[in-house]
Amino acid sequence: MVNWPLRRLFLSYGANLYARLVTGIPIKDSTGGFKAWSRDVLESINFNEVQSQGYSFQIEMNYRAWRKQFKIHEHSIIFVDRTIGESKMSRHIMFEAIWMVWRLRIWRIFGWI
Repeated sequence: MVNWPLRRLFLSYGANLYARLVTGIPIKDSTGGFKAWSRDVLESINFNEVQSQGYSFQIEMNYRAWRKQFKIHEHSIIFVDRTIGESKMSRHIMFEAIWMVWRLRIWRIFGWI
């Protein structure tokens, strides 16, 4: 990450650590990065069941693919902080992500996902 404020680095690192610890998903960056989905993965996911929006959508999609035992490969990218525009991050999106990782864990415990 290039030109990111320290606060944003800590938020990103903490969010990904939190998602990994709560859900068990073995992904270092579940909230960002470049995503390339195979057709098989997308066809296996029932999008009517996907509950998330914002950053938690990425967590939920990664989680659903992982639970269906698809291979997930991470490749490093260089992410440069935006020079134009504003972040879409809001309190609503942040709280949705905090709750969604627990929701995914609960669904897993009860066999709903």
